[in-house]
Amino acid sequence: MRCFSTAVSITEQPVSVSVPVGYSFTLRCRAQGHTSLQYQWFCQYQSDCHLIPGATNQDLPIIAEQTQLYTCRVNDLHRNVVFSDWVKVEVHQCVARGVPPQLWRGEPVIVLNPSEQWVEVGQPLQLQCAAMGVPAPSYQWYRNGNLLEQQKRKKLRITRTKVSDSGTYLCCASNSHGERWTNAVDVHVGTCGSGKFFATDKIALLVGNNCYQHHPNLLAPVRDVFELSRLLEHLDFQVVSLLDLNKAEMATAVSGFLQLLGKGVYAIFYYAGHGYEHLGRNYMVPVDAPQPYAPENCISVQRILQKMQQRQTALNIILLDTCRKWYNPGCALSQVQPLEPWGNTVYGYSTSEDAEAYELQDGEFSSGIFMKYLKKHILQKKKVTHMLEDVLEDIGRDPLVTGKQVMEIKHTLKEARSLTDPICPSRAATEHRGHSQELPSRTVTFPCGLRVELRFLRLFSNLMFVCAKPQPPLAHITDPQLLLQLAGTDDVATQRESSLDHVETLLAFVYKREELDCVFQLCALQKIQTDVVLQLDLHYIQPSTKQKTCESLQTTLQKSLLRQFFSWRSDSQPDSQRAAACTGSVCLQDALTPSTDPKGQGSLSAGSGHSLPSSSPSNFSSEPEENDESDLGKLCLALLQAGPGQDRP
Repeated sequence: MRCFSTAVSITEQPVSVSVPVGYSFTLRCRAQGHTSLQYQWFCQYQSDCHLIPGATNQDLPIIAEQTQLYTCRVNDLHRNVVFSDWVKVEVHQCVARGVPPQLWRGEPVIVLNPSEQWVEVGQPLQLQCAAMGVPAPSYQWYRNGNLLEQQKRKKLRITRTKVSDSGTYLCCASNSHGERWTNAVDVHVGTCGSGKFFATDKIALLVGNNCYQHHPNLLAPVRDVFELSRLLEHLDFQVVSLLDLNKAEMATAVSGFLQLLGKGVYAIFYYAGHGYEHLGRNYMVPVDAPQPYAPENCISVQRILQKMQQRQTALNIILLDTCRKWYNPGCALSQVQPLEPWGNTVYGYSTSEDAEAYELQDGEFSSGIFMKYLKKHILQKKKVTHMLEDVLEDIGRDPLVTGKQVMEIKHTLKEARSLTDPICPSRAATEHRGHSQELPSRTVTFPCGLRVELRFLRLFSNLMFVCAKPQPPLAHITDPQLLLQLAGTDDVATQRESSLDHVETLLAFVYKREELDCVFQLCALQKIQTDVVLQLDLHYIQPSTKQKTCESLQTTLQKSLLRQFFSWRSDSQPDSQRAAACTGSVCLQDALTPSTDPKGQGSLSAGSGHSLPSSSPSNFSSEPEENDESDLGKLCLALLQAGPGQDRP
């Protein structure tokens, strides 16, 4: 019978750590006894605890892959047994560039700062921070410089706030190597309803149609949706950004978007693509619209706005970056009821009635004239209509479109509401936002022993990249090269047609170059209805024989994982009617180098092919972001159920 005795005692306990994914470190355990001792390490992931094969030494080397718990069992020859403390290895999947520093010795490094909060009296308050460190840091929160005795975790929680809870908060993360402080943030309790405008939530749906089946393709919507998405996330909007939707998918996306709206919400709907207007009614053209198309082949903008009003939103903004020429005068109009006079609606048209909207072509990038100036002003802390007036004036001064494109604004906004207004969430909105669930990376090992990390990178809500990054190379192989491709040959033609050529260049602006050696583009995620099987080929040379060798592995991207990707905010996490509906692969090792923005001459074009010289484009932002799970996932998940009968909102 096994007995527990002081005959064996732990003299050095292992310590918890908080590290980035891929980081190498060692857990240590030391014990003493009257006979020789035997060690065995165990780990626990979720509720599964198991023995680690071969882990029978005092030291356990680890390459961080996922957050797990560890313990070590020590026994002597007389069957006396003792277990070490359980320790947590917390693994951060997404950290900013240069974190941790190259010569990191384990001192705390802040990877998540708290954010400013506006809370009504009696509502819950939560502030969150996070830090890496070896050993794992401890936390202590302060308000107005005073230590909060009960707040010693990463998350500060107050169940029912009082006015006295207002103040400036910050947190100290410390371990044996030092301490680091988060940014200080203000918490406002009971101030939301005292004359200052606020939103109960902020929701945005962005749709960019580029690749049409029966009409000329466009270039600008990809970049415009990408840039607007990142700017709105900076304003704390929850954003779903979608590319290349057919009519059923557009209708389903709009339906899901409307379900997220509620009383007091700020709602933005943005569309870039082909469109037209007739007698004040606007229509968006899906990618599958026939030639010629009619209103029944398109989506009515006024119908969307009418349904937005029915959700009792505080602010409705429609931004249309599309032509407004009447396309088919022989067709009847859709029947739309007049809008309610609630004084909360703003239309921003990229161009005036019966005019075209132009694209700015600049090398491999294209951007709409409207977006060129909208992104310049959208972060301004002023009334929405005043911000759009600044955009209108800038477009009017641009010599490239003088006499060709003039923005138009229509609105009934009676209050000075701004996109920068704070969020004072209702209980329902708080539940919508939820908590983050990171899309996990995974590691595969080839027969030769080389380990490859697969990460899931997101630029749009229905487009992700699978990135293959080799771990430190092995001595017995040289010149390792990776290739990601679909397993099988089904739908190859569809994959080539649907893959977006310029999206990889945007990817290089967001992620570090070393992460982009081999990436695989998987788009039109709304069409995926079966698991996707990827094949990873490794080509290398054996130094001893100089022989070229190829090894292959297959990995399955489950439908549930791809659907989980939709629950990321903007990163992204950020990450079909056919298993591989719209995919493509490209190696960026030699093709892409991150830079601030391309330079050079370009041209300006509209749907009819007009062109003019371009001016300089803007920079991309590459700041990391914290991703929150929310009911936005339902919006994109609903696309999976889009059927022939769901063809208009």
